[in-house]
Parts: sequence; C-alpha cells; structure tokens
Amino acid sequence: MKINMYFSNQNLFRVQAIGLLCLLQFSTGLIAQTAMINVSNRNKTSLNGQWQVILDPAGAGDWKQVWQEKKPHEKTDFVEYSFDGGPYLKVPGDFNSQLCELTYLEGTVWYKKQFENSLQPGKRLFLHFGAVNYKADVYLNGEKIGSHEGGFTPFQVEITDKAKSGSNTIVVKVNNNRIGNGLPGISYDWFNYGGITRDVDLIETNSSYIEDYLIQLKKGSLNKVLGWVQLNGAQIAQNIKVKIPELNIAFKTKSDEKGRAKIEFSSHFKLWSPESPKLYKVIVESENDEVTDSIGFRSIEVKGKEVWLNGKPIFLKAVNIHEENPHTKARAHTSEDAHILLDAAKELGCNLVRLAHYPHSENMVREAEKMGLMVWSELPVYQHIQFSDSVVPKKLELMLNEMVRRDKNRCGVIVWSLSNETYPGTPNRNEALIKMTQKCKAIDSTRLIVHVINTQAYANNTFKVWDPLYNYSDLVALNEYIGWYIPWQGKPSDVKWNVAFSDKPVFISEFGGEAKYGSNDGATDVAANWTEGYQEKIYKDQIEMFNTIPNLCGVCPWLLFDYRSLGRMNQVYQQGYNRKGVLSEHGEKKKAWHIMHEYFKNK
Repeated sequence: MKINMYFSNQNLFRVQAIGLLCLLQFSTGLIAQTAMINVSNRNKTSLNGQWQVILDPAGAGDWKQVWQEKKPHEKTDFVEYSFDGGPYLKVPGDFNSQLCELTYLEGTVWYKKQFENSLQPGKRLFLHFGAVNYKADVYLNGEKIGSHEGGFTPFQVEITDKAKSGSNTIVVKVNNNRIGNGLPGISYDWFNYGGITRDVDLIETNSSYIEDYLIQLKKGSLNKVLGWVQLNGAQIAQNIKVKIPELNIAFKTKSDEKGRAKIEFSSHFKLWSPESPKLYKVIVESENDEVTDSIGFRSIEVKGKEVWLNGKPIFLKAVNIHEENPHTKARAHTSEDAHILLDAAKELGCNLVRLAHYPHSENMVREAEKMGLMVWSELPVYQHIQFSDSVVPKKLELMLNEMVRRDKNRCGVIVWSLSNETYPGTPNRNEALIKMTQKCKAIDSTRLIVHVINTQAYANNTFKVWDPLYNYSDLVALNEYIGWYIPWQGKPSDVKWNVAFSDKPVFISEFGGEAKYGSNDGATDVAANWTEGYQEKIYKDQIEMFNTIPNLCGVCPWLLFDYRSLGRMNQVYQQGYNRKGVLSEHGEKKKAWHIMHEYFKNK
C-alpha cells in the first residue's frame, strides 16, 4: 500500500553553525531545534512504551484536526475520530512490523501520549525525539509546537512555557511517505520502516545548560585535545571545567558572552583502537550544569596512499550493515539489537562497520565503539536525489549538522560519508555535494570525508575510475558488483586499473551477489539459481582481484545479513529480501561467509 500525501515545497530552512542553536524554520513559523547531545546522561523522563494511535492511510486527519481531540458536548454533536478504542503501538518501534495491516503502509499514523508535569521555577523542559521516519508534526495540548523532516537524526522542541502543571497530551503526526525532494528520495533499496523509531524523552535542565561540546584530539595529534563547550541560555560568562579523573585532568576555562568556551589541553592518552577500545570518563561542568560522557581519543588520517590510525597504517576490514533486526524483521534501535548485528561483524573478523545508508541509532554507534569497531556513518544521499530542487541543499546541510552534532565525540566514528551512488550527470549534483564537503570540513576536520561512487567503467577487464567528487573525497570509495550485475571479462587476476586519483587510497565499499541460504544444486556458474556456490565463487574471484588493486586500503562486502527490500520480487528465492548477505535473515552462515572470514583473518 502506498498513500501519496501532500508535501509543501515552501518550507524554509535556516541552519546556524554547529555548536550554536541549529534551527529548522517551517512555513508555519514553527521551530524544531537540533537536539542537545549526550541525551542518555541528562535529567530525563522516558516517554517510551505504549502510545495510542489512529491509523490514517487516507490522510484525513489534518482536515479533521485530530490533534485537537475534540469531544461531543451537545446531543447532536459527533466527532469522526478517536484515539480511545483504537490500537496501541510500542515506542520506540516502527509501525510496519507491529500491526499486519500496516506492513506496507507509506502514509500517516497519529500517535498520542500523556505525561504529568510538575516543572519547578527556574527549570526548562524539552521534548526530545531520537528519530521519527520520515516527517513529524508535534502537538502539545492541541497546539502545534514543531515539525521535523528526516528519518534518522534527533530533534527536540522546548516546551517550558507550553506544558501545563499536571496532565499534558502529546500528539505526533508521523508520515513515512517517500517524496521526490526528500533524503532519501523516491527510490531506495531497503525497507521503509515508518514511525517513532527511537527513544522519546522529556529532558529537564536549568535555565542555563551545557548544550553541546567537542572533546577530541586535534587533527594529526596523538596528545593534544582541541575543542569547545557551548552553553544554552547563558546570559553572562561562566566558569567551565573539563575533567578526566583517570588522567588527573581538570582543565579550566570561561565561556564568552555567547556561551562558547574554547578547550585546549594535552595529556598522555592511552589511544583507542580496535585492539584496545579505551574510553575515559569525561565530566563537563558549568556553574549550574554537569554532563558525564565516555570518550576515547585516537587519530585517523590519510597519509599518501594509506589510511593511518594512531600514526600507523591500518587495513579496513569492513562489512555493510542495515539497521534491521534480522530476527524480528523490524527497525533495530536498542543496544540488544545493535549487538545482534555488531557481534556478527566481529565474528566475521571486521574492524569497521559501514552503517548504510543513513545515520544509525546512537546505541549502535556507542556499542560499536565499546567493542572496538570503527564506524562509517553515512547520510541518506542515495542515488536519485533531486539536487536541483531549491530546498534540497538546505535539507542536506541540516541533516549533515544533525549527524555530525550527535556523534562528533564518538572516536569510533572515523568516516563521514556524504553520498552513495549519485550520478555526475544529475543537475547540480557536483555543486551541491562539493559545498557539502566544504561545510563538513568546516564543522569537523578530524575525520575522513568520503563520497561513494559506482559509475566507474569496466571494459576489456579494465576498470576506469573517475568522478569529479573523488577530488573532494579522502578515499577512492567505489561500489562494484563484477560477477553479479556485470559478468567478468577476463580472469580476476588479470584485471587492470586506470585510477585517475592514483595518489589516494582505494576502498571497495560494496561487492557481492545474491544467494538464498540452503540453495545448493552444485552449479557455480548459473546466477539464476541463486545458489550459495555461485555467491561463493563471486567472493573467491573478488578476493583474487583485490590483489590487482593499487593502493587498496580496505574492502567492505555487501552485506552482513539478508534484509527486507520490497524491490526484490523473485518469489522463489528473494521473497522480499535482498539476498546479498553472507548471513541469512536467521543468522545462518552461507559459504561466502567462510571465504570472507578467512580473508580477514589473514589480512
């Protein structure tokens, strides 16, 4: 079922510098704020749990004004909607996997939750959403208080002056309909899970609070921290302290009139690495707020034709992961969900997970960091983005700010990936993504910035690799499916490479082919049989070809688990799944898993 919903192109966006208040202004004049960071260590009350819902596949809720929760008063009154008597949905969670009638819904579901408020004088109250896919309109006690677009990044709304003492009602209109000028756009190869998919919290702060901070090593340094702290609501300068008790660090500074304080100190850190994922307890204090975080320190950079971690070359042994719990067939969001995926990546032998093709939950990023898995975080700039639409560059900038803002203190994140499989001929594509690269470097220069390309030519057993975006990418990252979408044109060991950017490391960000677990008819040369043997042969050939690639710094098979994708319509073998996983949706190891495991073990 696909319901086409109205979307206004007149939305206005205004994004300020990261670290300052970053706001999204809609045509209604309502504001949704980019969220404060490190929500798990705030004074918060969870609103997770059962929410009442109204299913609205026809899109009638707007003109019925569902958010007002009207009740009949006179004998002749009636109201054609009601949360009472309807179903409940778990939050966080996608709506598609919770009710069978919503399995394929792309449309609107209205959510309702009540909470008690007893806010004390001098305090502030925020309503924080970890993510809502794709568009959210938020109402409090019948009044619209904010909107947000983007299915994978957090946002918040301040409700200090709007929440009543006593009982309050939140109503959220959630719509996951694909839109042409959305991020991603109309077409993508994964399941479009809709709903309030991550945590919802009420966060109480003092009138002035620590909104944001950056505490990471200076680019290229192994011992010097260079960063800042940003206060919100500060009227006068405040004393700021950053403490790392294990290192006896108590750095003192002072905020300026805009609430900004610079941080710069040195120490002998035990550096974070996949072999030793060291994290320190870090305490950030202002005169009336305190936030505790677990932060690691490491250096990541490109030196010549190699990627260096902590001053030494490293080979990136990676795998692609979608944010889907393979056992529940639902959007992954908990730490337990994350471990199902990350434990499997560790068993395969990985030191890096590419979290495709959108920012995954903070639980996923933090658990990966604890486990010693480097993280590749990616914007949902996937294939057919309408870069020439006037609002798209503004949406790109907002989503970039929200992704970087949330995870910039996670030392495990080593890559900001700004696009995947976009096309040079798309109007305004180059201009928009070059500007995005420049903005990303301006707000965080400490990580690798990458664009992933799949437009390389393959003829006469030779790859010709060229794209203007590679001028702005730290890696020559390319997706190639030789042996699956394109047949081999010679021996894998004889492949030639014509790479226009011969001074940069090359990363194979996707490769592989499909196989249904248990399909083993013995044929290794018939793709249409979807056999494990055919997939296994692809992997053997690919590994043979890897030896021919100049400057190879890492490889990343597509992908870990089979995952749901409605475009996969072979009803015998695919059954609504992309079958390129080295593991089935039940976690069963295909023959290709063993090939990849052995390769990583020997690298």
